[in-house]
This record gives sequence, C-alpha cells and structure tokens, in this order.
Amino acid sequence: MKVLGVDPGTKSFDLVLVEDGRVLWEYSVDTATVAFRPDVLIDVISRLDIDYIVAPSGYGVPITFGDEVIDPRRFAVELLLLSSFSDLAKSLELGIVGGYVYHSLANTVSALVDRYRSKVIFIPAVIHLPTVPWYRKINKVDMGTVDKLAAAFIAIDYVSRHENVDYGDVNIVNVEIGYGYVGVIAVRGGKIVDGIGGSYASVGLLSAGALDLEITCNVGDWHRWDVWSGGMYELVEEKDLNEVIKRAEQGESSAVEYVEAVVEGIAKDVARELMVTPKTTIVTLTGRYAKNEKLVDMIRAKVRDVEVVTVSGIKGAIEVKEAAQGYAAIGEGLVGGHYRELVEHTEISRACGTVADYIIHPRALRMRERIQQTYREVVVKPKLCG
Repeated sequence: MKVLGVDPGTKSFDLVLVEDGRVLWEYSVDTATVAFRPDVLIDVISRLDIDYIVAPSGYGVPITFGDEVIDPRRFAVELLLLSSFSDLAKSLELGIVGGYVYHSLANTVSALVDRYRSKVIFIPAVIHLPTVPWYRKINKVDMGTVDKLAAAFIAIDYVSRHENVDYGDVNIVNVEIGYGYVGVIAVRGGKIVDGIGGSYASVGLLSAGALDLEITCNVGDWHRWDVWSGGMYELVEEKDLNEVIKRAEQGESSAVEYVEAVVEGIAKDVARELMVTPKTTIVTLTGRYAKNEKLVDMIRAKVRDVEVVTVSGIKGAIEVKEAAQGYAAIGEGLVGGHYRELVEHTEISRACGTVADYIIHPRALRMRERIQQTYREVVVKPKLCG
C-alpha cells in the first residue's frame, strides 16, 4: 500500500509517501500558501499514485474514513480544530499565525474529502487512546495533538529498531519540538500512557502553555486565537528558535531568557513524564528543532540520568518532520501494511470518543456537550467510549 501522510504544521505542511516501511517521496509547502490556495496542495497530491491519504487531523478523532464524514467543513472547523467559523474568520482578519494554520487545515480537509472520499483517513490524538488511563485525562483536552502522537509513533519504531528490542520493551519519553508548540509523550511497554500537549505544557515558542488559574480568572474574556500567543516570542519578537539561540550565544539578555525558559520547561515536563515511565532510559527528540545540536546539548545538560537522542525517522526521509512520517506510517499500518504490528500494539484502532469527554469542571460542561454533539452530527456511526 502506498499511503500519503499530510502534517499541517504551524510553519509548513509536510507531505510524505510511504510504502513498505520506506519513504518514496516527500514535499513541503508554506502553511500561509495553503491557507489561501489549497488547490496548490491538491494539485500536487493529484499527481501521485496513492492508495490512501492520512489527512490533517488536528485535535484528532477515532479512526474515521472520508466517506463517514457528513459535513467535511464543519467536521474540520468544529471537531478537528475545536473552533468556529466566526473565530476562524476573526483570526484571519487579525493576521494571527494560528489562524492561517487552521484555515489551511480546514480547506485541505474539505478538498481531500470531496475528492478522495473513502481513501481519506483521519486519526486520533493521545487523549483518544485506551492505553491512557481515564484518571490522567480528567479536565484535559490537549494531551498531545495528532502530530505529537504521530511523532511518538515514529520514536517507538526508531528505538525498537535501534536498540533491537520488541515494541513491548520500549520505554521512552518523546519530546516533539515544533515551530509553535512542544509536546512531551510518555511511552511504557511500547504503548502511549500519558502526554503533555503544547497548550498544556510549560511555556513554549508561541504558546503560553499551562496558565495560572489566577491569570485566567482575572482576564475573564478569552478568545480562541489566544492559544497561539503568550509564548517566548513576546520577549524577542522572533519565531525561529534557531535564530534566538544564535542571539543568546551573542549575549542578548532577552534571548538568553527565552532559551532558558524553553529548555528548562522541556526538562520539567520530561521529569513529570518520567514519573509514569520509571523504566525509561531514553528520552527521544523529534520535530523541527530536534536537529539543532546546541539545543540538544542544552537539553542533555538539564535532563540527567537518561540518554537523550535525536530520532532518525523512516528510511528515505530527508527533509520532512517525524510527525508527517508518523501520519503516513500509522495509515499504512491501519490498512495492513508494514506498520500493522505497531499500530496493533499501540491500540490506535481502539481509540474512541472526543477530546472533551473527560471535562468535569462545571464551567466547561457546555463545551463538552457541544463537542460531543458535533461528533454525533458530523460522523456516521461515531465511535463513542463506554
């Protein structure tokens, strides 16, 4: 099976075509371009010989094929993005980076479903997995979006091959260091058992991360696009971490603070996940900035007593990030290909419910009901939990 994975990153959309455990083709295009010209992406895809497409899945859903989606646009905006049409329009009007990402994803999902139907697959995020205990999900939504799960999938495969061990012997914490967000995923016995998503982790590159409730209470009126601001960018007005690291080396104080906050935040979140994976001896790094040797060295200095390694992905991959590779690999495994055993081991096919199922805070129950209702209305035979 030739399976295409499409990862909608904050900076770029990465496409990778996988067959039998190797990359046949890869491609990257600027997210802002896709936002206003999704036809560019569709034109590229239409020239490929493919069997299935694992489409951008945002906050995730249980395994869903395109012909099960009743209303693709609403499915994308309200379920995959947890947003609304008005919020999307307003974020674009304000010129917010995240708005371009969301607009790109919504346009791409609609176009792919309309054109390819049953060849399109949507996949889950960390919170949907049955391998994550219920009690760890309480009042959580972002335990790791689909791209973070996909990157962890590649990390599990990498460690299994590199250490020559069965999936059941893989105990790692994977850190996905993306352009906008950092996610930290705990893997025990080759199964994902916990996760700290980008909007819940320590302060990130674009995201403010987990906020003190005193801040949220005193601000009062929040908007959907606030999830894309409040990060270390506010200090240095530079979105590329590679550039900020260079500025820090030159002694610029704000850049030094930026880098220290990001690195220490990663170390703290890794420490939290090591608590639930006590047998872990390896911390794996994936994502856009995992190849920055200076950053990796700084993380190693903070994360002691465990080995820190940068993941080498699927054979043949040169440019595209591990998340895109994971999208394709999961899809290839779902349809019985090379990664079938790892898909079965991680129990991805058993994912169920919505990201809002575990909300118990009284003020957020309406959000839970809204998302659950949307899922029932836009998907044929929704896979509900319990």
